[in-house]
Amino acid sequence: MEKSNNDAKNDLPILSVVVIGRNEGGRLSKCLESVGAMDFAAEYVEVIYVDSASTDDSIERASTFGARVIAVNPERPCAAVGRNAGWRAARAAIILFLDGDTMLASDFVNHAYPEFDDVNVAVVFGSRREIHTNRSIYNRVLDLDWIAPPGVAEFCGGDAMVRREVLDRVGGYDEQLIAAEDTELCSRIRALGYKIISHDRRMVGHDLAITHFSQYWRRAIRTGYAYGEVADRFQPNDSPVWYRQARRNRVQGAAMVAIVVGLPMLSAVIRSILPVALAIATIAALSLRTAVRTRWNGADLKTRLLHGLHSHLIQIPLFLGQLRYQRDRILRRTAELIEYK
Repeated sequence: MEKSNNDAKNDLPILSVVVIGRNEGGRLSKCLESVGAMDFAAEYVEVIYVDSASTDDSIERASTFGARVIAVNPERPCAAVGRNAGWRAARAAIILFLDGDTMLASDFVNHAYPEFDDVNVAVVFGSRREIHTNRSIYNRVLDLDWIAPPGVAEFCGGDAMVRREVLDRVGGYDEQLIAAEDTELCSRIRALGYKIISHDRRMVGHDLAITHFSQYWRRAIRTGYAYGEVADRFQPNDSPVWYRQARRNRVQGAAMVAIVVGLPMLSAVIRSILPVALAIATIAALSLRTAVRTRWNGADLKTRLLHGLHSHLIQIPLFLGQLRYQRDRILRRTAELIEYK
């Protein structure tokens, strides 16, 4: 990619890259390095970094890479605020959104950009994979959550290429959401008849940086909160995938609470190990079934078994996150940012 120069500044860029971040440190430097190294035949690509009240040196880091820096300091920081500030300041017809803890694959934009030749395509995204799966069991397991089949999709994640005129039409991201703002945006985009394309190519490497159970738990609580919040905004036909996911979690979450908490309590009451044994056997059987069903993702058996265990036990904090949202809704509380890093 050729760097912008003084002559090009008077021209519209071919692509605007909007990177959002909050206290990303060295991860932000790696992200911006990857943007500068991408293989994309364009004379002028503008890079915008939107900082959400970082207390580290993120703004200074972004400046050294030549990015245009926008600082936002909302009462409640969230990704939607940063992304909106970025695309509204951008000048290109196509916006590439990246999180500050990702690294862009050098060839992704070059292969994905032609998808926008179809005027009905509003969003194009690729796969996100964890960079450091060997650093923790959480990174290793959650890596499999990012894998999505190629083709027309119902929603995308935060890393995506989006047509600017579509963002204008739908009004951008919903800044009231603490998470899942990308899923909610996609619901409104699809309602206008546009397509969202999952590209069969790696888009970014991601540094989830989860090394402790407390981080894993808080992240799941935040996701569950988003389940409740987004599902509450749409009728089932408007956002069926999110509505189904929230409803399924309420059933599975309640069931897992009964298995993990209820059966051990029953063991204590009746002074028998049988209920505990039943709980262990049930969770093991569910995990094995999931591992068998996910053979298509190419992971080894041990990783798939761990992912199977994760996919069932995580229903508990997801369920608690939904309950937290319902509590805040009833009490009319404003949701606070739930950080896990």
